[in-house]
Order: sequence, then structure tokens, then C-alpha cells
Amino acid sequence: MKTGGRVVMALVVVGATALASVEAWHHRVRAEGVAATDGFDGERAFSDLDKLVKLGPRPPGSHALEEARAYITGELSADGADVWYDTFVASTPVGDIPMTNIIGTFHGDSDFVVIIGGHYDTAMLNGMSFVGANDGGSSAAFLLEMSRILAHRKNKLTYWLVFFDGEEALKQWSPSDSLYGSRHLAENLAAQGTLKRVKALILVDMVADRHLNILRESNSTPWLSDLVFNTATQMGYGRSFGGGTFPVEDDHVPFMRKGVPAVDIIDLTPFTSYHHTELDTLDKCSPESLATVGQVVTATLEKLEERTR
Repeated sequence: MKTGGRVVMALVVVGATALASVEAWHHRVRAEGVAATDGFDGERAFSDLDKLVKLGPRPPGSHALEEARAYITGELSADGADVWYDTFVASTPVGDIPMTNIIGTFHGDSDFVVIIGGHYDTAMLNGMSFVGANDGGSSAAFLLEMSRILAHRKNKLTYWLVFFDGEEALKQWSPSDSLYGSRHLAENLAAQGTLKRVKALILVDMVADRHLNILRESNSTPWLSDLVFNTATQMGYGRSFGGGTFPVEDDHVPFMRKGVPAVDIIDLTPFTSYHHTELDTLDKCSPESLATVGQVVTATLEKLEERTR
């Protein structure tokens, strides 16, 4: 099945059973309506998502995306991140379009870098007012809340929060019409000799659906994917990370091609329902889902810090 240019193939159902005590804690927290995180505030991330969605469709080169960029930059700066832009002009099937990746840096004890990334653009869909609440909005909102976490945490590694522009195809998904921002940044960092400092990339995409069902993306680096999914299971989130196994072309691929270990945390649910339609609206999303992924990623970072010295 090919959906929005992302190739989805052979389903392998994967399941996991968590420890009973952890499951009991997880269900108690959900019953109380509390975001189950060590600091990651799902409600606050959802508020960011609401603000981004209210800007309307945000395809590359649009005024709304400029407004989103200003909002993201302001929030990162307020958290104390060093913010820099990777700006370029992309040659696309609909003409040359200026694009900008946003990078917020939190320096740690080590110069080794872990990238946590996601795209902040929305697809340009003819005849549709596509606001991309989950597809484009959720990843940007997630990263903004991660910024607040990293700002109040003693970081052993250096973290880059990367908001990729131009993830979506402008006309039809192909190697040259997709992943503009990630392809450019990976090339740029490799040319500068900086890419060798990047020890891992964690990508998030469509992570706010109310019925969260994260798939095991099979292009991802196996050991890093195992780290994320084992962490999710240990924390009692196995059922939210049980969406089967599929290959997905996403912003992690240009980095993997250059030797960077990467994992794509992406939800199966939209592919089978509202992906790239006007139904991708705020009501499909929830703070609890953002909090679940935030909890898992935060715990994964702690394990990466132990692994990467």
C-alpha cells in the first residue's frame, strides 16, 4: 500500500506483555487523567498543537509556515536553546521554494549529539484545507515540549531538536520530491564534518492520535528501535507501541544513508483512516498520546546517555 508517498508493506503483528505492577501503575495514571511522564506535559504540548493548527495549512514557503517558524523559534529561545537555521532554496516540481530547518541546541557534558527531530510543514493538497494536526503539527508540538524537558534537565549528551521543513512531497512522492529539509541538513552536516558527532537520531511523526498505535518502522536501525520498543514495554506502554512492522520513508532515511543510527516513531492509525485528508484535525489528537510518546522518548534518552560515553 502506498499512502501519501510513504510505502507501507507486509504486516507482522508484534505484541508484548508488561509487568503487572507497571501495568497497574499505567492504568491508574490514565484513570486519573494525568499525563504519565517525568516532566513531559501532554496538556502543554497539546496547547502548542492547538496554536499551530489555528495557523491553518502550513506548506513550505507559506506565510502560515513563517508564523509557525516564528512561534517555534520564540519558544525554543525562551527555554534557553541556542537556535540556528539551516536555510536553503529547494528546487521542486512547482518551482523554487525557500525552506528552513530550525535547530534548537541544548549543550551537554559531551559534544556527542543526539538529534530528536520531526517535520513542521504540512502537505500541499490541491483543493483541500489541510491543517495537519497529527501530520506535521504533532511532531512540532512534541519537540516544543521536549525543549522544556531538556532545558530543566542535566544533559550528559548534547541534544539538537530539529524541526524539518519540506518533509512532504510538493507534487508526488519521489526521491527528488520529498524529504527536502532532512536531505539538505544531512548533506550540510556531512560536508562540514559535523555529522560524525551525531550518535543517534530519534524521529517522531504523527504521534498524537487518540488511538495511539506506534509501528515498528523496519528501515530503522535495529538496536535503536529495540531500545525504544523495549523501553515502551517496560513502562507499560506495549499496547500503544504494537502497530506491526512496516518500512516507511521519512526524515530519518537521509541520515541513515550517511551512517547515523536512527529510529522513526510513527503511528499506524492515520494511514488507515484520515492520512492526508481534511479530517486530520485537532479532535483526532489527544494530550495523553503526546505524553505517552514523551515518556518513552525521555526514558530512551537516559538509556542512550548510559550507552554513549
